[in-house]
Amino acid sequence: MPHIELKEGLPGIVGLLAFSPDTAQPLLALAEVLLRGPNSLTSAEREIIAAHVSYRNDCAFCQLSHSAAAAAHLGGKHDLVSHAKVNPEAAEISDKLKALLNIAGKVQKSGQQVTPEDVARARQHEATDKEIHDTVLIAAAFCMFNRYVDGLATIAPDDPDAYAAMAGLIVENGYVAAFA
Repeated sequence: MPHIELKEGLPGIVGLLAFSPDTAQPLLALAEVLLRGPNSLTSAEREIIAAHVSYRNDCAFCQLSHSAAAAAHLGGKHDLVSHAKVNPEAAEISDKLKALLNIAGKVQKSGQQVTPEDVARARQHEATDKEIHDTVLIAAAFCMFNRYVDGLATIAPDDPDAYAAMAGLIVENGYVAAFA
């Protein structure tokens, strides 16, 4: 049960966005830029980074919703997303994305855990400074989003179809339009 009174039937951050429209707009704008804005990383790759950090933070709503969004961007490749989220080094993803997920995982623990060797590995696999920057920012932002969602004890649906429906709205319309 949520710690504050939220509209019935609005899970996770969706309920929080409805509760506080003043903070909803900048949070949605941030998610839109980080996960869907122009970038050399695909939206699917960026959603996988968000799902990986959310998985590591044990945030059920965020890991399931961003996994669903990544899978929707990849034409339904749920198993690939699940493997990348849980064990990137063993997943069938690019070496560059593995290196970036390693950095994201370090940021999830503490930004100070990212080493020059982690960055060198990402660069070795052709990650640009912008991609490294954006990975760190996505990871840091999702630590905040995860703590926002879980700190207020929001509801996380058990039904995968609920996440698929949200993912469809996000992929088709973007974060701002889907939840505004």
